[in-house]
Amino acid sequence: MNVLSAADVVGADRRHVWHPFTQMQEYASLPPLVIASGKGGWLTDTEGRTYLDGNASIWTNVHGHNDPDLNAALVEQLGRVAHATMLGLTHAPGAELAAELSRLAPRGLGHVFFTDNGSGAVEVALKQSFQFWQLTGRPEKRGVIGMAGAYHGDTFGTMAAGDSGFFHDRFRPWCFPADHFPAPDVHDATASLTALAELLRVKAVQTACLILEPSVQGAAGMRLQPRGFVRAVADLCREHDVHLILDEVFVAFGRLGPMFVCTEEKVSPDFLCLAKGLTGGYLPLAATLVRDEIYDAFLGTYESRRAFFHGHTFTGNPLAASVALANIRKLRPLIDSGVLDKRIREFSRLLDEAFAGHAHIGALRRRGLAAALDLTPAGGGTYPVALRAGLQVCLRARAHGVLLRPLGDSLLLVPPLCLDEGELGALVARTRRAIDDVLP
Repeated sequence: MNVLSAADVVGADRRHVWHPFTQMQEYASLPPLVIASGKGGWLTDTEGRTYLDGNASIWTNVHGHNDPDLNAALVEQLGRVAHATMLGLTHAPGAELAAELSRLAPRGLGHVFFTDNGSGAVEVALKQSFQFWQLTGRPEKRGVIGMAGAYHGDTFGTMAAGDSGFFHDRFRPWCFPADHFPAPDVHDATASLTALAELLRVKAVQTACLILEPSVQGAAGMRLQPRGFVRAVADLCREHDVHLILDEVFVAFGRLGPMFVCTEEKVSPDFLCLAKGLTGGYLPLAATLVRDEIYDAFLGTYESRRAFFHGHTFTGNPLAASVALANIRKLRPLIDSGVLDKRIREFSRLLDEAFAGHAHIGALRRRGLAAALDLTPAGGGTYPVALRAGLQVCLRARAHGVLLRPLGDSLLLVPPLCLDEGELGALVARTRRAIDDVLP
């Protein structure tokens, strides 16, 4: 196989690739960066320069790049079959993964519908909720409630349920209407819960489901919820007979500490949506875990038309499912031993030491191995949008051997779970250096 030179890769990229969430005119003006390989928490470019993967390759990487255990699982499955449809068939990796996810999840989530990304997992939950109410004689329950600032993906159902501002505003005319209640303050959820209770009092009869990113709203800039908030929302949903969809696409698989965030507050949702860390950052795979009684409502004869008509070509792909199983096997002892919790505590300490009181950090938010640094001028206020302060800091961070991705003028630090305390220290120190270089 012919291997393109770095220059050829850049040329082909600039001529043909349309990158996600990217103003391509700006992208074409920036120095190119071509990744050639990875090992652990590090990526290496075609010039031989190494970088700490400070955003876990968009929040997916768990055990690092080129992990020997995940590699072995992938190679072993390649020796059997790379893909076999689950439309009328099954295979060992898919069945075993569904059983393992159901075993790890709160009781009652006994069935798993596989898709290939987080948006797909949420779309499935929305559609299954809608169809459940139709099948059980309550077709008027078709509304959706989301939370302000929510991001659930970029398909039309997920855009409608979310509230992501300019990400999706241009497509609002094509989205179905949804209600949204205010997000809580990290220290006090009273106003948020009061507003939700009133919304449910008025609209529960017409509402199918409520969807929530539990604990942390990632794409909103790591917006934190107080402890007990998810439990309180779940109780309100139960009281008003509204399905609860928990979107743990970002927060699950150790990102905030536990395997699943909902288990911390002893919440068993009606639907649990998983993706990102499911395969440790290796392959696209997502899962929607569904409460058993919801699954049962779809059973019937073929002519009853009760079946769920939805699917993906690569549903439950055996390669992805095999890697997901290896990822979970490796992650469980990391969580159970307390090693991950120790890394989380060290990350929090390092962030506080480096950025608490920093002249250009307007706010620091962190939970688990996820953090946001809001960049602000020393005198307060905000930077002009055209200055692209966040992007300039991220470009400078490359010179210090760190890859970061800005969200406007917020820096999101989301390292792979495998980074040791020294590497976490390097990530924080190099980020601080980049900020000081650009914003003296």
